[in-house]
Parts: sequence; structure tokens; C-alpha cells
Amino acid sequence: MTQTPEAQTAPPAQHPLDGILDILRETVEGGRPGQPTAFLDGTGADGSGNHGLLATLEALNAEQASREVLGTTVAAHTAHTAFHMEVIVRWERDSDRGPFDWQGSFQPVQVDEAGWAAQRQRVRAAYDALVAFTHSQQDQPVTGDATGGLTGGVAHVAYHLGAIRQLVKELL
Repeated sequence: MTQTPEAQTAPPAQHPLDGILDILRETVEGGRPGQPTAFLDGTGADGSGNHGLLATLEALNAEQASREVLGTTVAAHTAHTAFHMEVIVRWERDSDRGPFDWQGSFQPVQVDEAGWAAQRQRVRAAYDALVAFTHSQQDQPVTGDATGGLTGGVAHVAYHLGAIRQLVKELL
């Protein structure tokens, strides 16, 4: 049986989790140079203008991340965001339902340069673990738990990216 021209050129079907992962990637890693974005500022072909979470955090030093603005700090939001991504994996992979210290997850509020580097690395590691776990689930039946948990995680990370970007306006 021969395929129609449309079937020959149609992209392969996307797994439902892939679309959610695309938005998570944009939220954390930012836009790809010269490519359109779903909701962030565009990234120039030279890589400038990347406003994902990692690039936003990299633009700050420890003193800036620790400076209080409107009763909070970027360091606190960073710690909490990493913690939340860690909890998603524990919840989904390990069925760990807590209790979780959400209030304590905003610690440390202030960091030195080594602590700030560790916080940024923690965000990267939590993100990488969440992506790896999600990829490991792509051969499983799609469930509301998987899509709901990941979608909630994306919304939460995007919220904190927005909060951090608002704080940064006062810091720079």
C-alpha cells in the first residue's frame, strides 16, 4: 500500500507529555536562538534575550539574589522552585506524599557566592531529574496524574520565573 503525499510528509505523532515538556524547557532554559517562543520574550539568533529561569538566575550575583524586595528574595524563590520540581519527581516516581516543608522550602533567603552557585545548580539538577523522569514515563499509559502533575509543575515554575523577573527589575 502506498502512502498519500500528506502521510509521507506528516510529522510523527507527538506524545502528550512532549508538548508539556516543550513549555517546561522554554520556562527553564529559555528560547532557542532564532526560534519562536510560546510565551517568553524571543531569543535572538546570537542567543541574546534569553529570559528563561536559568539565564535569569545566571545574570545575578549572590548579593543581588539575597537583597530583599517586597519581603522576599530571588534566592528564596530559587530554593522553593527547585524544591517544588524535586517534590514532583518524589510524588510521581516514589509515591511520596509528604509531608513536605513548603514554608521551609523558601530557605535560604540569603546566600553567599558559593551558596548562590549551589542554588543555581540545584535548580538545574531538579529540572534535569524532572525531564528525565517524564521521559521515562512516555512508554506508560497517559494518565491524568502524569499530565496533571507535570502541567501543574510547569505552571508553578512559570509563576516563580515571573515573580523572579519582577524582583530583578528592582535589583538591576
